[in-house]
Amino acid sequence: MKKSIVNELRFKMFQSGSSLNLFVGINVLVFILVGLIAVLDLIAGTSLSPWLTEQLAMHAWIQSLPYKLWTPFTYMFFHRDVFHVLFNMLWLYWMGRIFEEYLNNRQFTFTYLAGGLVGASFYLLAYNLLPAFSNNVTNSSLLGASAGVNAIVIATATLLPEFTIGLLFFGQVRLKYLALAFIVLDFLSIASSNPGGSIAHLGGAFLGFIFIRQLQKGNDWSNIFQKKSKLKVIRTDKSSVRQSILPDQEVVDRILDKISRSGYESLSKKEKEQLFKASEK
Repeated sequence: MKKSIVNELRFKMFQSGSSLNLFVGINVLVFILVGLIAVLDLIAGTSLSPWLTEQLAMHAWIQSLPYKLWTPFTYMFFHRDVFHVLFNMLWLYWMGRIFEEYLNNRQFTFTYLAGGLVGASFYLLAYNLLPAFSNNVTNSSLLGASAGVNAIVIATATLLPEFTIGLLFFGQVRLKYLALAFIVLDFLSIASSNPGGSIAHLGGAFLGFIFIRQLQKGNDWSNIFQKKSKLKVIRTDKSSVRQSILPDQEVVDRILDKISRSGYESLSKKEKEQLFKASEK
């Protein structure tokens, strides 16, 4: 018997082990829920949807932050416009698939969440410190996954700059050029009608770039999500065998550097096996 659509979607979100599927699912479900509430508001004459927006979006006025400490997290899963959520989820899915092919779920989770938080920090600092935005600080708010998505896009491009993807009207494009286009467009868009969003995008891009650079140096910031194993007494012979199977960090760093320079296809069969084993650690 075939699984129902609901069961299949639940499996992909919660049981597939993919952070990408989970985050895409959360964004889409929140968008649908908020949309349904907006329709009910229209029919019943209530105002629950504006209240929900106040609770989930992050406001630029930093003095309001202590009263809504959850908003730097919730804003990155909250959309109101269909094209906003559509394009964010498409980019997250396309680039996230590449990201998860070479790195692990923990690193994906960290990059998305940290990218969203750094984007929120850039946004708050700009609106509360720069005179150009001071007039709008009390009535501006931030919502959408774009900062986290930008972190994934730039991180993937930093890890695999020569990797190519096919784009409509543009053909095959290397990720390093795609990343450059993202950054330039966001910088120029600061002068547009949505400067706060563009500033947050740049914050996410900054995190994605720095995270991969640090990872290539052997500093995996995503380890903050890794559970520390309890001390156990084990047989030394089995331990030594296990250690001999898994590549050490120096080997992994060398493989990642080679991917950055020449792409994944330049790896030998042995190097691909070592990278795969390291991702299971």
